[in-house]
Amino acid sequence: MRKVIVSEFVSLDGVVEGPGGGEPDYRHEGWTFDIDPDPAMYEYKLEELMESGALLLGRVTYEGFAAAWPERDDEAGFAKKFNSMPKYVASTTLTDPAWNNSHVLEGEAADAVAALKEQDGGPLLVNGSPTLLRALYDADLVDEYRLMVFPVILGSGKRLFPDDAADKQKLRLTNSRAYSNGIVLNVLERIRD
Repeated sequence: MRKVIVSEFVSLDGVVEGPGGGEPDYRHEGWTFDIDPDPAMYEYKLEELMESGALLLGRVTYEGFAAAWPERDDEAGFAKKFNSMPKYVASTTLTDPAWNNSHVLEGEAADAVAALKEQDGGPLLVNGSPTLLRALYDADLVDEYRLMVFPVILGSGKRLFPDDAADKQKLRLTNSRAYSNGIVLNVLERIRD
């Protein structure tokens, strides 16, 4: 059974909207660029990507990735993996994705992801995609959260977790790492009773 791993850049107050730009209607668009990068963060992100079997994205995040990555080229890094790996897109409007090895999920996103989890293959990695995240959370399909918490409070924007959830979800911290720029990685796995 495949795992669903949610990997997000998140503000201290839980915002996941527009961390890398591409959302001009959001007033804090590109907020992660206000903090100096730490090369160790990107080493971790590359390891995480290399261990993944497929990307699972919402339409808006998919379109941002599809606009950025196909034109990039590197021998053994992010671009090579992003461009070659399977990509599954939750969308009701996208019908013919052009990015290599991309597939639009059929039907309800939660049902389609539950079916993907039953297939063979490596973990399904979710980046961005706050609308998709809500559906995955509501259906209790997330197995692990990898949250890079940035030392910034944004005060507005789409948040990682709903404020009207039907019930609590228990998590176990399995790893935590602080970077030189104040960003803290927290890896939490879902505890199912």
